[in-house]
Amino acid sequence: MCWVLPGKRKKDVKKAIQMVDLTTQYQQIQKEIDHAVLGVIRSGQYINGEAVGKLAAELAAYTGAKQVIPCGNGTDALRIAMTALDLQPGDEVIVPAFTYVAAVEAAALLRLAPVAVDVHPRTFNIDVNRIEEAISPKTKAIIPVHLFGQTADMEPLMRIARRHNLFVIEDNAQSIGSVYTFSDGTQKQAGTIGDIGILSFFPTKNLGCYGDGGALMTNDELLAKKLQMTTVHGQSQKYVHQIIGCNSRLDTLQAAVLQVKLTYLDDYIQFRRKLANRYDEGLKLRSDRFETPYCIPESDHVYNQYTLIVKENRDNLQLYLKEKGIPTTVYYPLPLHFQPAFKNKMRMGGDLSVSEKLCRSVLSLPMHTEADEEQTQYIIDQLIRYE
Repeated sequence: MCWVLPGKRKKDVKKAIQMVDLTTQYQQIQKEIDHAVLGVIRSGQYINGEAVGKLAAELAAYTGAKQVIPCGNGTDALRIAMTALDLQPGDEVIVPAFTYVAAVEAAALLRLAPVAVDVHPRTFNIDVNRIEEAISPKTKAIIPVHLFGQTADMEPLMRIARRHNLFVIEDNAQSIGSVYTFSDGTQKQAGTIGDIGILSFFPTKNLGCYGDGGALMTNDELLAKKLQMTTVHGQSQKYVHQIIGCNSRLDTLQAAVLQVKLTYLDDYIQFRRKLANRYDEGLKLRSDRFETPYCIPESDHVYNQYTLIVKENRDNLQLYLKEKGIPTTVYYPLPLHFQPAFKNKMRMGGDLSVSEKLCRSVLSLPMHTEADEEQTQYIIDQLIRYE
């Protein structure tokens, strides 16, 4: 498979750099995508068509989950998971303070009470050493977010959850394919360790569709049936509604796209790792100014994002790179407890200073499967030259 853009001249490099290049990725697999999409259109099965069931089986085989239930998007998946676990208004769910808003949004919509816990200063994932101090008699679940492509430290987290009889919902929107190794040598993919794992197929994810899409994963067959019913209005069979559910289905067109892209996912991940290694090696010269992503020994990294910690003047660096034609993104500029919608509406499970500091210092560089060597070297050169 060829990842390098053809005919790219040096003088065009700055203009060509993008955070994500989905157009060129599509061009690489266009024949397969077009064939899959046309097949759905010709079948006329746009809802719950054959591709949806096949994708669920293929995702189960890839991840090792016993059951996969496709749904409308990753945020829906979080809400469906909390509903299926019978969490009730007022129940507390522990979430990392440094992450996207989806988990606390889903909890708030169900009138649950999110509790923010600080994150590890190098991995950006929930700090397992801070979880127990945040647990109260109202706590019912922990929602670790496997941020940027790396699995949270799940072995000690699961011990805490079992000790306190808490559910674990893994937000695996960014880390499909990341493998966690337990102390006994057992390996499991992110999203298959807790009670329920969720996936997002937003277009910029490592496995992204051409619209919205998501899925839930579980190893509990009874829970899987409840999750499935919840996605289709609580139906056990047509027009028989056993529970209160919602309408959250993965379109057959999107399932067909994902079937094609799933066959390339390991290649995509390997390319991202090679690109991350190039960044790591190139930026060693400026360790005084940048901290490159840190990987815990227990987890590999699939680099949905490549995120630096900028030791000082992050905003000045971002402006400098913009002037050089290099796009960057801040994931995330505000911790959850500073978001206007949740300020003073969620409990803080201890000090959250690490999350607050990260919001002032993180910066994500272009990371996608169509980046060529010339582009990458240009980015590294400009970072090294920055004063």
